[in-house]
Amino acid sequence: MKLLFLNGVNLNMTGRREKGVYGTETLGDINAQLERFCKDRGAECEFFQSNIEGELCTKIQQSDADGIVLNAGAFTHYSYALRDAIASVPTPVVEVHMSNVHAREPFRHTSVISEVCRGTVLGFGKMSYFLAAESFLL
Repeated sequence: MKLLFLNGVNLNMTGRREKGVYGTETLGDINAQLERFCKDRGAECEFFQSNIEGELCTKIQQSDADGIVLNAGAFTHYSYALRDAIASVPTPVVEVHMSNVHAREPFRHTSVISEVCRGTVLGFGKMSYFLAAESFLL
């Protein structure tokens, strides 16, 4: 089993911005923990982050992963290009958000990618990634 952890816009700033929302650990810290988590379960993982919408779309289309854990960040709410990239591949995608987007600003309440994702995990901080990964590893 191979998982791709795909992170979108501004997630490179995790641990440095809005610490009350996203925590104090960096994306690199979280990825290192995820790598150990997957390895302990006999899975391989890959990590990719980009602030560029097209790079995320290309990564989805070219991935050889068995499953994708995607935190698209703000692209979640308006990127039809990302939605179409997910829909264009047979690889299952689980949408992830560290915060509970429904308890935040109204524009965050709508996801244009949810309908083409296998499921959504949100509101559990970094644990959202682990819960999404576990959904593939059970």
